[in-house]
Amino acid sequence: MSEPMTMLDGARAADGLTCEIAERGPVGQITLKGDLAAPALSDAVRAITGTGLPAPLSALFEGEAGTVWMAPDEVLLLLPHAQVGDAVIRLSQALEGHHHMVLDVSDARAVLRVSGKGAQELMAKGAPCDVSDSAFPPGTARRTHFAEIAVGLWRREATVWELVCFQSYAPHLFAWLVGSAAEGTEVGYFDR
Repeated sequence: MSEPMTMLDGARAADGLTCEIAERGPVGQITLKGDLAAPALSDAVRAITGTGLPAPLSALFEGEAGTVWMAPDEVLLLLPHAQVGDAVIRLSQALEGHHHMVLDVSDARAVLRVSGKGAQELMAKGAPCDVSDSAFPPGTARRTHFAEIAVGLWRREATVWELVCFQSYAPHLFAWLVGSAAEGTEVGYFDR
């Protein structure tokens, strides 16, 4: 079996930038739809990711595994790529008899990580939502547009943000992030 590949092939940039921008590489991603209030669904997610279900507009992480709220009936599970096949089977078995959809979307989407001092300002340059500490603290998630691309956006830590987009848009998003993070382009809003 061949190794998974991504459009960006693990691209990383930091030299001359206000933050580091990196593709996380092949990330296991499962879209799970169903009744998010159902205990069976929460239990199944906890068994796979260790996190349980996040509240609306939030994300929960346990190491590199996590669960991101995407819609009132949808979450995105993130886990090591090699675990996806088994996780899909386990979720489907655990939710048998419950209305649900489990779909491996790992090959369709790329996950980019933006980290460091300038990360928050870079998010403010591209996202139409308020990314201030009070409005978007760590653990917050949104589906939004970023640099004219539909993305999922979440804040893992104070200076660590992640974006998920379709693989075909990943080169454009990566180039936009690198260009907008160039030293000398700082606005300094969050330094006040």
